[in-house]
Amino acid sequence: MATFDDFQKLDMRVGEIIRAEAFPKAKKPAYKLWVDFGEEIGVKQSSAQITDCYDLDDLIGKQVLGVVNFPPMRVADFSSEVLVMGVYSKQGVVLIEPQQKVENGDQLG
Repeated sequence: MATFDDFQKLDMRVGEIIRAEAFPKAKKPAYKLWVDFGEEIGVKQSSAQITDCYDLDDLIGKQVLGVVNFPPMRVADFSSEVLVMGVYSKQGVVLIEPQQKVENGDQLG
């Protein structure tokens, strides 16, 4: 069972999607995302399997929650540097977003 100390090891921050592209080389349908996590962290890229619920044009400017301290993961020819968080639902993966606009890089507390 995970402990509260385990939870505290995760660095979860809010970032804004500034670029999104199709990712045809991924094994499962996915997008390539570039997410701005503010001055301290900068822009990180992520592979996200969110094609069922989102069109590329709808993603730009959207704030999302991401885990920024996992090691990078290779997905096809792309380095996924952060885990963008979402909820698995009947319609597909739904991104977790703050209810109000916050600063990029704000940390989940």
